[in-house]
Amino acid sequence: MSGHSKWNNIKRKKEKTDAAKAKIFTKIGREISVIVKTGGANPNENSKLKDAIAKAKAANVPNENIERIIKKAAGDGEANNYEELIYEGYGPSGVAVVVETLSDNRNRTAGEMRHYFDKCGGNLGQSGSVMFMFDRKGVIQIEAEGLDEDTVMEAALEAGADDFNFDGDVFEITTEPNDLGAVRDALETAGYSFLSAEVAYIPQTMTTLDDEEAITKMEKLIDMLEENDDVQAVWHNWEMPEEDE
Repeated sequence: MSGHSKWNNIKRKKEKTDAAKAKIFTKIGREISVIVKTGGANPNENSKLKDAIAKAKAANVPNENIERIIKKAAGDGEANNYEELIYEGYGPSGVAVVVETLSDNRNRTAGEMRHYFDKCGGNLGQSGSVMFMFDRKGVIQIEAEGLDEDTVMEAALEAGADDFNFDGDVFEITTEPNDLGAVRDALETAGYSFLSAEVAYIPQTMTTLDDEEAITKMEKLIDMLEENDDVQAVWHNWEMPEEDE
């Protein structure tokens, strides 16, 4: 159960407004574009593209948007200047943070990342400084309403999943990163739809913040990072307080 609570806790702040959703669409679009230009426009031959399309659909990106992005990326002769960069650091009170980015200017992105961490009472670390505190896993979430737990668990394990958790609202299925696509495809064939399906950094242990100033700074750090156009995903081990429904 603890694995799911960690994941749910991290995802709690996602999709707050229409503007935030639009930004998510833009970020996923950039990711798809990069993947098409490096591995081709056929998802049957480009497993990364297949995973990105599934991620886009889980985020409710319309099919026509996805097709338009793929077509544009496949037909655009310009070289793609984006590179994947991962930043690691500590937020206030030692909260571990991993930031995935796609950047066309690593000096700009690094400067912005350092500024955000410094401004919020943390510090940007060297590569490997916090990564050892996370496990990289494929994570699939399925809404539990109307579904039988034992049936879904059996389907997930038969599909090759490593673990299965249930918190009363959502089934969480974890896989090895390279197995995510195969497990997701098997479950999709079995008729399941997903709230999310992506490779994630899952914290091994959580950090609790009791100081109000530290909580405010940590919230600000997450918001600043997620607002940055270069940032694709933010992972951390802060045990965020429960929000009222």
